[in-house]
Amino acid sequence: MPASPYIRNLRAKIGHDLLLLQSATVILFDENGKMLLAQNKETGVWMTIGGAIDPGEEPADAAVRECWEETGLLVRPIRLLGVFGGPSFRIVYPNGDIASYVAIVFEARRISGTLRADGCETSALKFVSRDESKSLPMAPWNEFMVGAAFEYKDRTYFAPPTWKPPQTA
Repeated sequence: MPASPYIRNLRAKIGHDLLLLQSATVILFDENGKMLLAQNKETGVWMTIGGAIDPGEEPADAAVRECWEETGLLVRPIRLLGVFGGPSFRIVYPNGDIASYVAIVFEARRISGTLRADGCETSALKFVSRDESKSLPMAPWNEFMVGAAFEYKDRTYFAPPTWKPPQTA
């Protein structure tokens, strides 16, 4: 999917330099506890549903919008599943753009719609078990989110803090 006008405008000013971006992700489980994943049309890798949060957009609205655009499903976020970021969420795109993402991940329930890949960003969609997800090609950061979503079904995930104040002499 092409970059939003906001990101294109920033890139015109800073080039390929690092951008810190926020994103919203939807984790949708079916009645058998399987998670919906999408296959990226360009790369063939499997990924969670989601994308960048537009300026002024509520994170939950971004999650609902992204799910609708990528899958044809209207969902309702029901809980915050986790917040993810850090060094493993830095991406270098084929054109040289560098982005570091903070992903806000929502578990959601399906309200309506017909499941379909959008043909633009996603080429296939499927519900997978944790074991099935392990055999799919995924970016390391996405693999980590999928694993955490299965593991932390009953609680919210975030990495424990490691920052400490500087030592003074």
